[in-house]
Amino acid sequence: MPAYRKPPKTKLRKTKPKQVLMVASGDLRLSANQECWPAQQAMEKELAEAVKACGYRIVRAHPYKRSEGHGFIGSQAEGMRVFSRIDPDAKLIVAEAVWQYSHHVLAGLTTHRGPICTIANWSGQWPGLVGMLNLNGSLTKAGVRYSTLWSEDFSADDFRKKLARWLKTGRVTHRLDHVTPLTNVKVPAKARRLGEALAHELQRDKAIMGIFDEGCMGMFNAIIPDHLLHPTGVFKERLSQSALYYATMQVSGGEARAAFRWLRRQGMRFNFGWDEATELTKKQVLTQCKMYIAATRLADEFGCECIGIQYQQGLKDLLPASDLVEGLLNDSVRPPVRSADGKRTLFRGRPVLHFNEVDECAGLDAIMTFRVPPLGRLGPLRDDQRIRLGARDLGGHPAFSSAGGLQGRGERTSAGDVLPSRRWNHQRRLETGRGGLEPHLRRVGSAEDGPRTRGIDRAASRGVA
Repeated sequence: MPAYRKPPKTKLRKTKPKQVLMVASGDLRLSANQECWPAQQAMEKELAEAVKACGYRIVRAHPYKRSEGHGFIGSQAEGMRVFSRIDPDAKLIVAEAVWQYSHHVLAGLTTHRGPICTIANWSGQWPGLVGMLNLNGSLTKAGVRYSTLWSEDFSADDFRKKLARWLKTGRVTHRLDHVTPLTNVKVPAKARRLGEALAHELQRDKAIMGIFDEGCMGMFNAIIPDHLLHPTGVFKERLSQSALYYATMQVSGGEARAAFRWLRRQGMRFNFGWDEATELTKKQVLTQCKMYIAATRLADEFGCECIGIQYQQGLKDLLPASDLVEGLLNDSVRPPVRSADGKRTLFRGRPVLHFNEVDECAGLDAIMTFRVPPLGRLGPLRDDQRIRLGARDLGGHPAFSSAGGLQGRGERTSAGDVLPSRRWNHQRRLETGRGGLEPHLRRVGSAEDGPRTRGIDRAASRGVA
């Protein structure tokens, strides 16, 4: 009988006193990592200066990859390799200036024993703060202890004081006196009775949440465990994006053109070009109209009260971006969709609830809100993603943005407006910069946001929270 051998021990490089390890989780898409790297590099330089001012030195735990043109951790497998070779007891900073896929570093962070601090800049160039908050949610769900810091200016006294505190003690906290525990809130009797009645209704008349490829964007925090979801009366129908692609291809060109003409009659303007790779084209919009019809039909076929599409992985290689699709679905004023046999109009007079990037928490919120009269049933429009309000834009308008990175000035984009008095089709235009496969909606006359590349989220707001 052969003797068992113990696996060889990996030689770990111990950090020296006053050294702090740093990792940077990136996107799963190479083009996004390459495009965003200069901003990340600039942020890391500013952060290194702040750490140095506190008497410490940053040591990057993984190198710049010259062959790929960036220094991000670009996959879960790469993240595991990085963490298998670093000192598990070292102070560790996760620095984010961009949108990132949390599962790239989540596995390593769950077993890291040293103090962890997630740090993001406060910038409208790329949604780094959103990426950090996504990671924070995943760490919280996984039961990992961590601290978190963010700032528009890493040289600010308040930021450096808190950074110094974390470097010295391994922990930093923030004021929470603006938060009121639910146990301290007295719910009016009338509101409580309504809430209980609606809860009983949902448990009796159960709802189906349609999910296209759950978790394919690595958002561990966006997945509600089934055993926690089921008591609410909501159950998942796990769908495949390949089914959505197939259904899209079954929609006729005539149906797509009818939806497009409806949009034009409602006042939507399209700035079309000819280059499929860098401009928005009519062909792409017609395909988006097909996808909108297909998604509506699939929601009807499976009896879904809401659906969620994760465009960034899977569909990005097959279809134009789903932004227009999601915006149409979330409005009750939208192109009519008939069943494949032409006998029924689907979801007449109401939105087909859609939760962006398959954030199941937003999907549950959509179902609950839509069932509350008059908030949902009488409202023409749904907003089923988290909203962040930042600084005012150059025109003096509040700058809103969705957590998926689709940002606009003064109004929400694609998945519904922030301001309920406005509809998506009023004085809007569909346009794109570089990367015609990822169009977005913007109000006519708003300042230019700069280029967007295929599959990359560029913030239009000056600050997000």
